[in-house]
Amino acid sequence: MDQTEGFTSIGEEHKVFHLQRSIYGLKQGSQSWNIHFDEVIQGNDLIKNDFDPCVYKKVSGSLVAFLVLYVDDILLIGNDVKMLEIQDGKLQTRIPSEAWVKLSKKQFPKTDEEFRKIFDIPYASAVGSIQYVVQCTRSDLAFALSVTSRYQACAGEAHWTAVNTTLTKKRYILDYDSEELILEGYNDASFQSDEDDTKS
Repeated sequence: MDQTEGFTSIGEEHKVFHLQRSIYGLKQGSQSWNIHFDEVIQGNDLIKNDFDPCVYKKVSGSLVAFLVLYVDDILLIGNDVKMLEIQDGKLQTRIPSEAWVKLSKKQFPKTDEEFRKIFDIPYASAVGSIQYVVQCTRSDLAFALSVTSRYQACAGEAHWTAVNTTLTKKRYILDYDSEELILEGYNDASFQSDEDDTKS
C-alpha cells in the first residue's frame, strides 16, 4: 500500500506499507472476514452445508437451528428460541460489530443545559464542510460523513467530538508540496479483462 500523504518519511518516499490486516474495500478484505466468520461459526459447533457454504446448521436431539449468511447479514432459523439466543450471544462476543466511535440516538442531549450547550455549536455547518471536502478531494472521509450527517437534527457532545476528530484528521493530511497545478491522466488498457468478475 502506498504511503499516506502527510505520513511519508523523508528520504523513504518510494517505500510502501506492508498491511498486517485486510482493509475494507479491497478484494482480500471480504475474504479475510469470511474466513474468520467461518472459523468462529464452526467453532460454535455449527456444521457447514456441503452444497451451500453460506448455510450452517446445529442439531441437538429434536432441536435444530440454521444460520444463513448473506453478504454480511445473518439469518437465524430454528424450532427452539433458547438455542438461537445462545448462539446469538456467542456470536456477539466472538465477532464484535462495534466501531471505535459509536454514535446513537441515546447520546442526544437530555437536559436543558445539554441542549443549550450544543445549540451554539455549528454542527450542521461542520458536517457540510466535511461533505464539501469529500466531494472535491477526500473520498476517504465518506464513511465519517455518512455517520455524522445522520444526527444533524439533534446532535450531542459525542457527535460533535466525532465531527471534530474528522476535521482534525483532514487538517493534518493536507498536502502543500507544490502550488503548481499538475494534470495527471491514467488509461485503463485492460478494461473488463477478468472474465470471472468483469473487472480490470
